[in-house]
Parts: sequence; C-alpha cells; structure tokens
Amino acid sequence: MKETLIKVLRREKEEREEEHHKSIGLIIDGPNILRKEFGIKLEDIVEALERIGRIRVAKVVLNQYAPQGLIEAVVNQGLEPVIVAGDTDVRIAIEAMELIYNSDVDVIALATRDADFLPIIQEAKRKGKETIVIGTEPGFSVALQNAADYVIKMEGRRAEDKKE
Repeated sequence: MKETLIKVLRREKEEREEEHHKSIGLIIDGPNILRKEFGIKLEDIVEALERIGRIRVAKVVLNQYAPQGLIEAVVNQGLEPVIVAGDTDVRIAIEAMELIYNSDVDVIALATRDADFLPIIQEAKRKGKETIVIGTEPGFSVALQNAADYVIKMEGRRAEDKKE
C-alpha cells in the first residue's frame, strides 16, 4: 500500500514538472511597463509566467535615469538589469533576438505595450517559439496582443486608486 502511495505522489510530481517544462526567456521594457502610475510589480510578472513554464533568462531593460531603488528591486527579484544610455528600444530588440536564437528557450515573453516590437513577436513565431506579451492599459497595442500566442494583461494599482 505504501509503495502505491509513493508512486502516485511521484506521478503527480512528474506531471507538475511536465507542465513547467517550457523554458521562458523574458525581456521587460522597463520605461514602458514599470511606471509608478501603472503600479505593476515585477513579482506579479514573474508569478504569471511561472504558471506557464520556468524562467531561464530574465532581463529588465532600463534607461540611465532609472532610480537606484528600481534597479535594486530588479536584482532582488533575480532578474538582470540592463542599463542603456538613451533609447531602450534597440537594446530590447537585440536582447529579444538573442533569445529567439537561443535553443534553450522555448517561449519568448515580452513585457511592453509598444507596437514597435511586433516584428520581434513575428520573428519568434517564424523560428518556432511560443510568444507571450505582457502589458497593461492604457495603450497596450492590439496588434501585439493579436500576434502573440498568449496575452497577460496586468492590472496594477493606479495612482488614483491609491488615493482612496
């Protein structure tokens, strides 16, 4: 009787591991998503993705004006901050392309609201990667949402909600 119970427990564990066998590469467009007015927390993004698979690579692209507290929060979540002088879009595209051509990554997750990254989603799909876009309103690109395999809409506590 005890052996059967152990086997059942192992089977459940194996099934849970199979659910999370997908390896995810995450790029977060910091200036676009991590704004105070949106109230989105990094841990909420990570938690949402962990329901789909295991995050293998996670980078948050920030500009040189990012506050030290935000950089520390990125590091404390186990994510890699990438600090860019000037516009972050080119660096996001480069980081995303590296993930697309990384054979250890099955899923490309892009946290942004910006339709400029539609070609990244399309290229990832052409290369056989599953795609996830993570964003929030207002301004979450409908084209980006329609192109991705999965859409995660984050709803943080906006500034007006905090006043109540």
